[in-house]
Order: sequence, then structure tokens, then C-alpha cells
Amino acid sequence: MATRFAGTQYSPGLFDVAHDISGGLPIELIEQWLVSDQSHEDALELLGPHRVIGFNVVSDSAGLTRLTREHGLLEILAIINQPKEVVYRVGTAIGGVAVGVWAADNTQMFYPDGTSADVLVAALLTIQDEVKRGCHIQIGLGAHYGEFYRVAGGLCGEQSDAIEEFAENVTGGGEITISQAVRDRLNPDRGFELVRREGAWPSLGAVYTVVGGPRLAQLPERAGHYPIPYSEEFYRDLVALEQRLGDHALAQALTAKYTHEKVVVLIERAGETADTREIGLFNDLALTATLRDAGLRHLQEEHGEEIKVSSGIGIYTFDEPARALEFAETFRRELSGDGIDCRIGIDAGSVLIFDLAGGGRDIAGSPVNFASKMAQDRGQWGKIYLSDRVYEHVDVRGYHPVTFSVSGVDLVGFEG
Repeated sequence: MATRFAGTQYSPGLFDVAHDISGGLPIELIEQWLVSDQSHEDALELLGPHRVIGFNVVSDSAGLTRLTREHGLLEILAIINQPKEVVYRVGTAIGGVAVGVWAADNTQMFYPDGTSADVLVAALLTIQDEVKRGCHIQIGLGAHYGEFYRVAGGLCGEQSDAIEEFAENVTGGGEITISQAVRDRLNPDRGFELVRREGAWPSLGAVYTVVGGPRLAQLPERAGHYPIPYSEEFYRDLVALEQRLGDHALAQALTAKYTHEKVVVLIERAGETADTREIGLFNDLALTATLRDAGLRHLQEEHGEEIKVSSGIGIYTFDEPARALEFAETFRRELSGDGIDCRIGIDAGSVLIFDLAGGGRDIAGSPVNFASKMAQDRGQWGKIYLSDRVYEHVDVRGYHPVTFSVSGVDLVGFEG
């Protein structure tokens, strides 16, 4: 039986937070869930207005970990900007809608029910052709047709989580993978060449790699830009740098203009088993609200700032490594006392922090990626992971070195 949540578990001020500073967390929807009977019927009723059916297409960059060791932050943002421009230009030309804010190296597009699967897959092949031809980094693309929920500007639900995880962790650079539901909608006479992937993915069914097929007859012209998290001024500077990659003087000038040195704390909390998928979705939101509540109560004493809390992830910044570690250890103790597991990564370096047009903030930079790699990709529940850049500036005992490999790059952290 899943946990029942109550509003009394949270600080009274959490639900008084203005919508424009809620950081993408659907506070009002969570509050409605807390005052309901939290039944499957309640979940369906609350989710009803948010239900959408169509194609969910996600991309993720390949080899970014290695690139972050070879280029500065602004150069990395310029490099990952290139495929995002292609995905948006081609996707919107066939009726796709950009989902979320494309702050990181991944993208997400939603194509409503009625979109031709033949046209969609031809567009994905066209995108990969353009990325290979003109970009400095490759991407993997994953597509699934199904039912999703559009909440707080993003897509959520079991099927959305499944295709996002598949695109990020399984699909490689230059690949296009589609689920059985997409394949079922393809015209067998159009000549798409598919190879079935080994493995089982219950939420997606069989998965296929698209190895050939027709492309779009015409490449669409550029029309606007993807949902950037940046200011227009920063975006113009980023495009200028993209066109002058290798101009180290320009990269250094823009780095000095826009970035800050910060210690980044990334916290992922564990989920729990629910009676139904829909109840699980709301319980995940309630648990994420717990994450945000705990952060807000402890940040001031450690002189830290919340950047974002979304989908079970909290990201916070500090000026001092010792304060960041104290916050992380306090956070871990508190969540553990509530029966919630978490894993935490801490790194330091140059980051870009920006305000989002719809409210809230986001962050980009190598410390975010490295903290995520340590905690989310390789970390154990209940553990804190420090990079060597943080470890050398804090007085800790009980932490031991751990080595792991990500994208062919050996990384060293400290686990405790």
C-alpha cells in the first residue's frame, strides 16, 4: 500500500509560494492531491485535463562527458546548441511542439495524435543527416507513441519516463530508435529499414533501430528558436560563438561576462511503489515537494540558493564547499528520518545560472553534469559523492575514493 500524504507534512509556507517562483513544480496540483482521498479515481480526475496522446520524441547528446574535459562551458553550450536548432527547425515544420526548456544537452518534442508516423520517422532521419553534416556533436533520438500527461510545461507519466530513460541510456550517437507503437503506425510500403533491438522494455514494448528510409523532400527554413532558457542577449552571443568555435579570446570574454564559480549540490530522492501508475505519479510529485520543502528550510542557514526542484531532483548552489557539504548531510539525515532515500553529488566549478521566462531558474555547467554522473548514474542510495575539487577543500572522514567510467572517461569521486 502506498504512503498517504498530508498537507501537515510540509511547512505552511510551501503552498503560499507564488506560481512564478515555484520552479516548475505544479504546487496547485499537488495541493489538490493532498486534500483528496488519494484514490485512483482522484488521480484520474485530476490528470484528465492534462492527458495528451501522440508521439514523444527525445534526444540526448553522445560523448558530452569527454567534450567537457576539452572545452569551456560557453563552448560546450555553443556545441550543444547546434543539434538543438536542427531538432527544433525540422520538428516544428511537421507540426511538433517543443516540450519544456532546453537548458541541457537533450531535447523533447511532442507530435499530436494524427501526425503521420511516416512523416515523423522521415523527419528524424533528416535531422540525423543534418546533425552529422553540420554539428560538432552527435545525438541519439528515441520516439514512442502513447498517452502522456502535460504538466507544468513538461510531459510526465510512465511512458514518458520510459522513452526519456531509453534515449539517454540506450540510444547512441547517430541512432534513431522507435517503439513498437511507432512501428505499428508506419506504412510497410514506405521502405523504412528497421532492426529490432535486443532487450525488454515493458513500458515501450519492442524497440527498433531505424537504419534507413526516405527523408523529407525539403529541408525547412529556420523559423524562430527552440525554448531557450537564456536571455536574448546571451543567445545572440552564444550563436556568435557557435559560428566562431576555436576563437578562444571570444570564449574567454563571454565566460567572464556570464559565468560564476559555484559549488553545486545535486540531490535525487528515491520513489516508492504505488497501487497504480497514476497514484505513483502524484506520489512522486508529493515526494518532490518534500524535497523542495526540506531545501527551503535549510538553505538560509548554509547561505545557499535553490536553483530548481523537478522530477525528484533538487539542484542547489553555494559559495563554500564546507557549507555545501553540511547542507547535503543535513538534507540526507532529514529525508532518511522520513523514510526517504536519496543520493547526492557535489562538484565545483564554472556555471551559468539563468532566470526562466515562465518563472523559476535553471543551471548549466560541468559541475552539474559531474554531480549527476556521480550520484544518479553510478551512486548508491543513501550515499554522498564528492568530486576531487570539493574533497580537497573540506575536512571529512569516512569518505573513500571510488572510480567509475562514463562515456569512456574515467572519473574519480569520494563516497561517504
